[in-house]
This record gives sequence, C-alpha cells and structure tokens, in this order.
Amino acid sequence: MPGGSGSAWLRLQAVAVSGSTCEGLLLAALPLLAVSITTDPRQISLINVAGQAPWLLLSLFAGVIIDRVRRTVVLAWAYAVQVAAALLLAIVGSTGALSLPVLLVVAFVLTTTQVFGDGATGSLVPEIVAAGQLNAANSRLQVIDRGMVQFVVPPLTGLLIGIGAGWPAWLAVLAAVAALLVARGIPAAAPVPRAPVHPLKDLTAGLRYLVRTPLLRSITFTVAMGSFAAAAGNSMIVLFATKELRLGPFGYGALLACLAVGWVVSSFFVAGFVRRFGYSTAMRIAQVCAVAGQLLIAVVPPWPALVGVVLMFITATTLIWNVCSQSSRQLFTPPELLGRVLTSHRALAWGLTPLGALAGGFVAVHWGLRGVWVMAAAVQFVGTAVVWRQLSPTAFRAAEEEAAAAR
Repeated sequence: MPGGSGSAWLRLQAVAVSGSTCEGLLLAALPLLAVSITTDPRQISLINVAGQAPWLLLSLFAGVIIDRVRRTVVLAWAYAVQVAAALLLAIVGSTGALSLPVLLVVAFVLTTTQVFGDGATGSLVPEIVAAGQLNAANSRLQVIDRGMVQFVVPPLTGLLIGIGAGWPAWLAVLAAVAALLVARGIPAAAPVPRAPVHPLKDLTAGLRYLVRTPLLRSITFTVAMGSFAAAAGNSMIVLFATKELRLGPFGYGALLACLAVGWVVSSFFVAGFVRRFGYSTAMRIAQVCAVAGQLLIAVVPPWPALVGVVLMFITATTLIWNVCSQSSRQLFTPPELLGRVLTSHRALAWGLTPLGALAGGFVAVHWGLRGVWVMAAAVQFVGTAVVWRQLSPTAFRAAEEEAAAAR
C-alpha cells in the first residue's frame, strides 16, 4: 500500500469507491435511457457532448478554486452537487418524465462535479502519499474508478433499468451521499497564502506553466488526441453494441465491464512495468498499443467475446499511460500550482472530447459504426508520433533535474 497518512489514504480510497459507483451508475444509465428515446446517432452523441463540455468550459476556474480553498471542501461540495444530479434523474426516471434535455442537463452537471472532484483528488494525493509511491497510488485510484464505472456497476445498471428507468439513479443517490460523508473527514493541508494577483493571471497561471513546460505540454497534446479518439468511439459504443453486436442492456453492461477488466489486470504490473522500463518507454508502448487496439475494433468479426478481449487490451495499456501521465504532472509541478495545472491539462486534453463525440456521430452516419474506430485510430496515431519524438528518456531526465533544482 502506498505510504503516507494511512487514515487519509484509506478515506480517499473509500471516497473513490463510493463516488465512482455513483458516476458509473449514471454514466451507464444515460446512454441506455437516451436510446429508449431516440436512435439517431447525432442525438445520441449529444449526451457525450454535454457530458464532456465542462472539461473545456470550467476546468481553469476549477483549478483556481482547488488551489485557493481547502481541497477536501471542494471534494465535499462536488459530491453534494452529484447527489442533486442523481436525485433529479431518479425522480424523472421514476415518474416517466424522461426527455433528451433532462439527460443532457444531468450529463453536464455530472461532469461538472468530476471536474472539481477529480482535480481535488489528484491534488490531494501528493499531500497524503509519499513521492516514491505516486505510481502505485495513482494506479490504485484509477483501478477503483474504472473498476466501479466499467466493471461492477454497468451490468447492475442494465438489470436495474429493466426493472425501472429510475432505479439506477436512486442507487446513485445513496452512493453519492456515502462519498460526501467520507470526503468531509479527510484531513488536508490548508491552502498556501499568496499575495493578491490579477484574477486573470491567477486563472491562467497553471495553463501558462503547463504550456511552457515542454514535457507536460507534449503529454497534454498526446492526451488531447487520445481523448478526441476515445470520445468518438465512446459516443457510438452503445449503438455499436446494440446494432453491430446485437446486445441488449445487460450485454451492453457486460461489454463495458470488459473495459474495467483490462484496468484491473494491468494494475497488478503497471508500477513494476514503469519502474523497469521508465516513463518514456512505457508511454511509447502504451500509445502504439492504443492505435493497434482501435484498428482491431474496426476489423474484427462482430463477436461480442472477441470485441470484449480487444477492449480489455486497450484499457490495460491505457492504464499504463494514465499512471505515467498523472504522476508526471504531480512530480514536475510546484505544489502551489498543482490544482491549476491538473485542471488546465484536462481543459486542453479533454476539451476536444465534445468535438470527438460529434465527429463520432457524423462518421457513423456517413461511413458506418466501424468507420468511427478507423478515424479514432488515425487521430491516436498523431499523438503517437509526438510521443516518439518528444517524450524521450532525455526529456524526462531533464524534467527531473529541473524539479530537483526548484525544491
């Protein structure tokens, strides 16, 4: 187990379990509920657009709040709002008042809570975990998140929707309440007092640091390409599962569960893998595997089990990349800027996801659902080229020397 404050680390993991359960229930329910209203790919893609827009619109503002306010307070408020979003969906689902606009509102609010909650969590990790254990800690939190969002919860969501449209959201309310209660008990360092600065400079300080640091800038660009590609595929995966693979709600949930299996399997060796090969080589391998996996989805026969195995492969290598990416930002960013750098990264890296979701719907209409994965692989390849050129072992050694000199 990663070192640091044992009680705080256990509580942070408990928050991750409860919060990810709520998010998983809502994220799995939203597209299934949308399909019950319309099967138009362009309208289905709007769920992803609304669900990804806050990363672009609110991330810079969220970073300022995270660095100015005690981070546990931000985390608690994020889950309080998540309770409200889950409650809204539970009520409309149970009363037969579902509509596409309601689903869009819930998707937007849910991701807004993730913008603040994930940023606060990422900033809390270096406060309660020893620097040498960041890879293991980040791996643990990502596995908890994906394990709940994509493995434990989706099949349950399919079963609950079969009983009633509001049932997944009612369970999500309970999970969000649990996360809120635990989050309030996590100790955290108070914000570092800072001299007053111009609000715009304060807002963009993390963004400027991110853009001016070559290593972090290259990582962010690569993640942006991967996020665009992933959003295109994810926006159409519910149609791919129901139309191409002929799966029902439970089968769709099981397919999403395959994504989490890859994360769980990878978690057992990711820290050792990165330690043996280093950040540069590990990230290069992960990127090549991502491109190969997306191309495989486009060409394999429509056998659910085979597609599930490919999805496991994709997410197993994605975890390696994500752990390296998150740990790099935590290691090479001054503590007083960490919240803003983390959220600025997501604003730039995930800001393209609404466009990716729209592109997925457009490509599906004109070139079919498999064409979406070809497009995703092509975009991902652009990021791979940057990784091989910019994220060299020399670049990481230089970043480590600069970080050591700044301490």
